[in-house]
Amino acid sequence: MNNKQSGFSLIELLLIMVILGIITTIAIPYLLKAVNASEETNAFATMRTMSSSQVNFLSANGRFARLSELNTAQANTFGNISGTDLIRGKFTFQMNPVTPTDAELREGYTIIASKPANGNETAYIVSVDQTGEITQIFP
Repeated sequence: MNNKQSGFSLIELLLIMVILGIITTIAIPYLLKAVNASEETNAFATMRTMSSSQVNFLSANGRFARLSELNTAQANTFGNISGTDLIRGKFTFQMNPVTPTDAELREGYTIIASKPANGNETAYIVSVDQTGEITQIFP
């Protein structure tokens, strides 16, 4: 009688599980770091687009736009409005001052994008003003 069985032994399966655990432990922090970097790059690109959209709004209306007006003018592509804030992914965009008057918007604007610190993520804050200069505030 031939009792030859094929398959993996328990030791081989445990060894594979240990190797996969080690690879996962090493890979996940790098993956999270890459995701955070892409979100920050996306916020930076959004600020650049907002700046050019503000120039278009200024030429059409004689003043810069509030976030809700800017988002509406761009077919709501910047994110979702929540009160005076605009939410896009993990970032919250706010104007400074939060509710600018038309007179203030004729002079200029400042938009601040912030992502709070969460778990292993560090806080990230960037701003743009009427000059089009994007400034990283934190970190």
